[in-house]
Amino acid sequence: MKITKAEIVGIHLPLKEPFIISYVTYDFMPSIIVKLETDDGLVGYGEAVPDENVTGETFFSVIEVLKHQLLPAIMGESPFSIEKIHDMMDSRIHANSSAKAAIDIACYDLMGKYTNKPIYELIGGKYHNELTFAKVLSIEEPEIMAHKAKEALALGYSSLKLKVGFDLFKDLERIKAVRQAVGYEVPIRVDVNQGWKNYSTAAQALPLLEPLRISWLEQPIKMGDINGLAELRKKTIIPIMADESVHNTFELLEIIKKNAADKINIKLMKSAGIYPALHMAKIAEYAGLSCQVGSMVESSIGSAAGYHTAMARKNITSTELTGPLLFSKDIGNLEYRIPNVILSGKPGLGVEVNEDTLQELTIKKETVQL
Repeated sequence: MKITKAEIVGIHLPLKEPFIISYVTYDFMPSIIVKLETDDGLVGYGEAVPDENVTGETFFSVIEVLKHQLLPAIMGESPFSIEKIHDMMDSRIHANSSAKAAIDIACYDLMGKYTNKPIYELIGGKYHNELTFAKVLSIEEPEIMAHKAKEALALGYSSLKLKVGFDLFKDLERIKAVRQAVGYEVPIRVDVNQGWKNYSTAAQALPLLEPLRISWLEQPIKMGDINGLAELRKKTIIPIMADESVHNTFELLEIIKKNAADKINIKLMKSAGIYPALHMAKIAEYAGLSCQVGSMVESSIGSAAGYHTAMARKNITSTELTGPLLFSKDIGNLEYRIPNVILSGKPGLGVEVNEDTLQELTIKKETVQL
């Protein structure tokens, strides 16, 4: 089996309502779908959701890198040669992790379809029997977030993730409002998305957050400030999660060396796909860190890939891939039954792609052939 053709399909996924985090407000999610075709007629799907504030990529840069650099390099290769494919991609261009992830995911989808097995069976088998996800609340006024938190519990959610990061003391009001609304038995995790900028600002929040019993505090300061994360971890009993500060194994090793985090958030768009993510999870396990698989708000394609990764790894203890629930239209049929996601058990990603919807949402399309 050899890869003979690739289609690059740039789409805009429509959101039900704006998604607001510390550094950007999304009215829709830009996504690039990669379709790899093989000489025996199989088609594998992958996805890239770039974030210029995290991976340094944009919607159009990913399309160009895929068209001119990455896809020409892998034409004629077997999707099973995944280590070789990653080496070829890395040799062609530095970074560009979400573009590489799209190819990686499509290769795993092809492997699963060829062997008639779901991806998790190819990467270690099913360790977890179920995968749960938190309700993610984007940044709004404290009373609105509190109301939406109560609504989420009524729908069956068992945990909450609060996006904050605009203003430290207003953020504390948001967290307190939600905690008072739902009580102290509901797990709440807080994601600052770098919004508190530096150690001195974030340190002010720690003693005020501790009585609120949050599950963990995610990326409170700017990515790359590993020393700052390490100092924050020394000052609090709240577990610290690194997200934007850990893209790859090199950054993970630095975090381990400096004892800068209790947890890491692995995202396929940061790690460059399933294959590198598996290595990161194993290294973290050896270092005593637990892992989460999160998302850049992908469609059913990227979300399913993340869930397959999480399903097969003991050390991945939480997941947050809820993009399909935020879209008014999705291109796939990944199934959510609050608070669980259901992997179909079908070959590859186990997701059926609606080609009509894909075409409807298409902004730009390119083809690369052997």
